[in-house]
Amino acid sequence: MSGSTSLFRLGPLALTVAAATAPAAPPLSAQTDDDPVVKLVAEPAELTMRVGDEVEVRVTGVTRSGAQVDSPSVRLVGPRSAVRVRQGVVTALAAGEYALIATLVQGGGPPAGETVMVRVPVRIDWPPVARVVVTPLTDHRLMVGTTIRLGVRAEHEDGSERPGPEIEWLSMSPDLATVDRFGRVTGVAPGRAAIRATVDGVAGTEHFDVSAFTGTTLTITGGVARARTGDVIDFGAEVRDQSGRLLSRVPVEWSHAYEAPPGTIAPPAPAQMRGGRFVADLPGLHTVVAHAGPLAARTTVEVVPRDVVQQLEIHGHGREQRVRTTDFWVFEGVDGRDYAVTGAKRSDGYGFVWDVTDPANIFKTDSIQVDARSVNDMKVSPDGRYATMTREGASDRRNGVVILDLADPAHPVIAAEVTDHGLTGGVHNAFPTNDHVFALAGGDKYVILDVSDIYSPRYVGEYNHPDSRLHDVWVMDGLAYSAEWENGLVVVDVGNGRWGGSPENPVFVSSYPLPTGGTHAVFPYISESTGKHYVFVGDEIMSRRGLAWEGPGRGRGSYQLPYDPETGMHGIPLATQGYIQIIDFSDPEAPEMVARYEVPEYGTHNIWVEDDILYQAYYEGGVRLVDVSGELMGNLYTQGREIAVFKAFDPAGYVPNSPMAWSVMPFKGRIFFSDTNSGLWSARLVPRSRPIS
Repeated sequence: MSGSTSLFRLGPLALTVAAATAPAAPPLSAQTDDDPVVKLVAEPAELTMRVGDEVEVRVTGVTRSGAQVDSPSVRLVGPRSAVRVRQGVVTALAAGEYALIATLVQGGGPPAGETVMVRVPVRIDWPPVARVVVTPLTDHRLMVGTTIRLGVRAEHEDGSERPGPEIEWLSMSPDLATVDRFGRVTGVAPGRAAIRATVDGVAGTEHFDVSAFTGTTLTITGGVARARTGDVIDFGAEVRDQSGRLLSRVPVEWSHAYEAPPGTIAPPAPAQMRGGRFVADLPGLHTVVAHAGPLAARTTVEVVPRDVVQQLEIHGHGREQRVRTTDFWVFEGVDGRDYAVTGAKRSDGYGFVWDVTDPANIFKTDSIQVDARSVNDMKVSPDGRYATMTREGASDRRNGVVILDLADPAHPVIAAEVTDHGLTGGVHNAFPTNDHVFALAGGDKYVILDVSDIYSPRYVGEYNHPDSRLHDVWVMDGLAYSAEWENGLVVVDVGNGRWGGSPENPVFVSSYPLPTGGTHAVFPYISESTGKHYVFVGDEIMSRRGLAWEGPGRGRGSYQLPYDPETGMHGIPLATQGYIQIIDFSDPEAPEMVARYEVPEYGTHNIWVEDDILYQAYYEGGVRLVDVSGELMGNLYTQGREIAVFKAFDPAGYVPNSPMAWSVMPFKGRIFFSDTNSGLWSARLVPRSRPIS
């Protein structure tokens, strides 16, 4: 989804801002097949709001004869980063100028191909700033000739933060300290200094002491003589006075110089530094420089290529060209053979079972049909006892989650269907453990079921994060990690116990907002090489709007039908963007964004990390394997960490020759992945050949 969406019936809805209500609309007449709706009218015709305001939009239909009707449905859409739209109620989320689009849902409306819609301009302003708080970003002392940086939090009356405020900086004592337009404060002379920051006419002031600089020597510590691209190197700095005494909390600024190998022309950004931490993207000689007041020191590191590329050898292909293949799971059945279950979009509720014991000979053993338009997600419990099957678009609108008995893994049977406790709406994803299922309910919350008896699942709890939309949940060591679109990553204790949580009593642990507003998938991982706890979080942005290459798509519906060779219609590939964001979660209560994996012009989908390899389904970018060993920092894509890439060009696919990687999963030394346009694939990494000594 590229926007916040609401589907509701046309009718006399009332506009409400705060407690105000508009007069009731006149009675509406019924439409007929001979007098279809040809126009939509929105009331109000445009909106002016502040962040946090809610407005209920009234949309009516007008038939060809001019009569108003109440029978068709309308879909109201707005940019999800700016507005939330639910049942016609629009909530302002971010300042700016946007538009809502109300579109008549076909069925009893005008002939196919005629789009009936109305555009509602929306202007959103921020609430007034009430407070400005200025704080140093580090605990360093400000000394003459050194620089520290200040941060600003501009708050509204309700305590919410103004993002990206425009700040005016002013030194109240320029003879003691100066400040630039970025909040960087430099000591001039000893004394008590004051720096003021002003946002929208509201000011905040920070006072601090400027001390004399007494250092006489600066030495760089740590580091290595030789490293690979992508290796994170830690440098430290020691400042000592004339007597050799080590000075504490001295601000040190770091910089970097680069000497490319002979023959290199116009290299891109060769490295990144964060404080004294360094990572090189390119091989060559890298010189790290430390500055403290009038002192400087430097050291040079030779960086060589990471050299991790391997060949990905394709072994088998379970072709599926009738439907769009979605999530899958590979498992060893109780009969000792290996199987995969796959979901499918627009499949009339079918999911499929494959025998993958011989990865070169993948074949279907059965199918399972439920009342659904699409089966988006299929997963199997760790003990192989049961599978979860999620439903969307059921004919009776009672979707829910389906539990499959895998006693005969080649031919699963339905053990139970759960549609209550909020699971009636579309269930997009679920996560099974041996004893519990975490099922998403209408994109709003996850419901926790006890499945000790899979024929009689029992509701035990749920978690609904405030003001959030939910897309994915993954459970590890009793912590549930969820992808919550605009709110980013949310972590809840559902059995870990450190925070007092259990499946019956989920307890919030922490959250981490992400910058893109498209947080779609999440995967927690403990690094094999460092023991660090990382969380890999992926975007899903279903357009490349605003980029030079926007892609061939012509709207959300155009790619959903297979290519028709007789008419040349449909089969339009998707156009996506987004990337993987990597959070250091070693301290769950103070997570930190440290790295990313960003491939230009493509968008990410599902994630798997195992044995220090990121297995990433990157939509049109194919299946991509990435070395995530060691400490992570910067963009893994530019550091030579990619091991292998495969794009599934299938001339007989759902959309021919259009790679669209959906999910990937390593299993017993093989790599299985699903491509939404071509089905299920198996592969393996070919060991690198080495010369015989």
